[in-house]
Amino acid sequence: MILIYKKTFKPAINKNKKKITTVDPTLPQRVRTPRNNELLGIIEQRLGFGKLRVVCSDKKIRICRVPGKYRKRMWLREETYVIVVPWDVQSDERGDIIYKYTKYQVPQLQEKGYLKNLEGH
Repeated sequence: MILIYKKTFKPAINKNKKKITTVDPTLPQRVRTPRNNELLGIIEQRLGFGKLRVVCSDKKIRICRVPGKYRKRMWLREETYVIVVPWDVQSDERGDIIYKYTKYQVPQLQEKGYLKNLEGH
């Protein structure tokens, strides 16, 4: 007599994953503003190889990259508002992108007057 046991598999529950919560975009949110040595910018063009051309609030055009710890979390397109940190070397030409604004945060930045230097873009 041969007995065949059938195993039942339960789906694994990953306790380390964060629960995704949605935020109501109509409610006012706290908006991150540029701190010392940070500039607002708008992406003008994607150049490839992880590089982007950004027009910054000091009217300079910088070639920027996304540092490794932000690369998987931040997907960027043209006409996106970002925060740029200029490099110590070649600060007028190069920089790092450290934050991306959502489409719901941009009107709040305009109300506070942070985007006045970028309007002529």
